[in-house]
Amino acid sequence: MKEIDNTFYSDIRAILHQARTKAYSSVNSAMIEAYWSIGKRIVDEEQKGKDRADYGASLIKNLSIALNAEFGKGFSIANLKNFRQFYLTFKDDQKGYTLCSQLNWSHIRLIMRIDSPDIRKYYLKESKSQEWSVRQLQRNINSHYYERLLSSSDKESNSLIEKENTRDFIKDPYVLEFLNLPENINLKESTLEKNITNNLQAFLLEIGKGFSFVGRQFRISTETSHFYIDLVFYNYILKCFVVIDLKTGKLTHQDIGQMYMYVRIFDDLKRGEDDNPAIGIILCSDKEDTVVRYSVLKDSEQLFASKYRLILPTEEELKAELEREIQLIEEQQRSNGK
Repeated sequence: MKEIDNTFYSDIRAILHQARTKAYSSVNSAMIEAYWSIGKRIVDEEQKGKDRADYGASLIKNLSIALNAEFGKGFSIANLKNFRQFYLTFKDDQKGYTLCSQLNWSHIRLIMRIDSPDIRKYYLKESKSQEWSVRQLQRNINSHYYERLLSSSDKESNSLIEKENTRDFIKDPYVLEFLNLPENINLKESTLEKNITNNLQAFLLEIGKGFSFVGRQFRISTETSHFYIDLVFYNYILKCFVVIDLKTGKLTHQDIGQMYMYVRIFDDLKRGEDDNPAIGIILCSDKEDTVVRYSVLKDSEQLFASKYRLILPTEEELKAELEREIQLIEEQQRSNGK
């Protein structure tokens, strides 16, 4: 028997994989539409009995019993309530519903529990475009991924949804709980760097979209000196290099001056003709607003300083940090006359 040509077989496999993907997408879209329609029908029926407080509860309970008897498992009371919430959440949001039809039900169940329509839309869009797993989506929601992006003032105009700029790619703080390092230890910068590179996939997901890893302890050389940058990435959306300096202590003016030098040297020696200016991020365990306010960070669109957290902060801790960051940005804008 003649062996099958590898290229021929690969082509056939690709056709079948593509067909299965299309079939799954069609089935998934049909089921999402069905859940929406069931939710709408439940709401319509409940409104008929709105004068009876227990009508909705008994309606869903009886419907669950009837559907499970005919169609099998999958129509529990909890699921039917989810269908109802799905419809109520997106009934006045056609764009949101369209994005939902492109995701699976597990993604939608997480996103529809978010109160803010703008934040819901952001997670819908990013889940689709970045192909987030359900686990990654849940982690991002729990760690306030959206809220940690630095361009807080631009969120009023939905910049994170409709357009993108440099600040839409910078977070404060970065949450690195996946490194499995205790937060209350005297951490060496080399240890932090090693753990990041050992967990590079998780780190890339945390720092955001468009990043690709270039190197660790990246050497740049002048005529007389060699300098080593902790981590270097390239962002194909921003079309620029991103250099990261790790500091396990509190941010100092010396750290900022060093990063300013790194970025200038990197642009002179490594920047391509079509590249935008490099971005420098100092990841530090702590920083004072005064140091940021009275340094080149204040007016720079290339230099940023962000804290990192080695454990997932509580919601209260994150809110407090975000409020401080927003206040600092607003003060900077007022001082700049914006």
